[in-house]
Amino acid sequence: MTVNASAPAKEVPGKEKQRATTFQGWLRNRNVPWVRATFLIPAILYLLLFYGYPLLYSIAVSLQRYNLQAAIRGSGAFIGLTNYLSVFGDPIFQQSLWHTVAFTLGSIIPQFLVGLALAVFFARHFPLSRFLRSLILLPWLIPLIVGGIVWRWLFDQTNGIIDQVLSGLHLVPTHFGWLTTPGWSLVAIIITNVWLGIPFNTITLYGGLQGISHDFYEAAAIDGADRWQRFRYVTLPLLRPIIGIVLILGFIYTLKVFDLIYVMTGGGPANETQTLATWSYNLSFSQQLFGQGAALGDTIMIISLVIAAAYLWRSSREETA
Repeated sequence: MTVNASAPAKEVPGKEKQRATTFQGWLRNRNVPWVRATFLIPAILYLLLFYGYPLLYSIAVSLQRYNLQAAIRGSGAFIGLTNYLSVFGDPIFQQSLWHTVAFTLGSIIPQFLVGLALAVFFARHFPLSRFLRSLILLPWLIPLIVGGIVWRWLFDQTNGIIDQVLSGLHLVPTHFGWLTTPGWSLVAIIITNVWLGIPFNTITLYGGLQGISHDFYEAAAIDGADRWQRFRYVTLPLLRPIIGIVLILGFIYTLKVFDLIYVMTGGGPANETQTLATWSYNLSFSQQLFGQGAALGDTIMIISLVIAAAYLWRSSREETA
């Protein structure tokens, strides 16, 4: 029996697949960081252009005497930390800082509690649960300006339905000025922001609940745990990473809320609803003190970064523990 040497050898099974992945294997096995780095260039350019440059420009403006004339020239005189000292020494800053803390905590806590309760409620999968979940999303889909205008009408002391209902029940005086009475104006804005923020908390926590296996609940029920004990010792511990994300995002978002407050009260009456975000806007565009406005804006950013860094540090410690 003769063998034809010129006949082509049979293709080894899997060799075509091996050839197809040769380039990928070369990238993985060889030390070519410059090749992998090229895929990051678009993301890096995007971050530098839309985040890095505005951030550096804001910091530069906060260190200058940047008023309307300086804005026309394009630069102002360097004055160091004078803008920060002027802002921190202003009595309105202390007032707006307190309002920001009250507005943030007063919004985050009810949003989270109501959102968690609704998430647990919808996790039971009763009839029409999907339809009701879709309705929950409506406040979140409405632009903040539109929501603020609607709630400003609801709180109106002449034709507002809230005033009419509560005054009819003799809970508040007739034609009560929710948005013009000191103290109550901030409460009205907090109620509005809670209404707007509940959908985010509900949907996010509901998604976290769907990731918890029912085996844990069955094992807890076999051990004799009641519904509250299953919620406390099973649901909350397993939902803690999602809870942390919801709270940190809610804090950062609420800290910088501007349009809702500006539409409903404009920071009034008598600065009773003035927050760091609205006061930064007033300094920049009402008083043309762009340097002080930038300094206050950078302060808000620093507070957000500190809170986010603290959360990430604690999360990393819990993962390594």
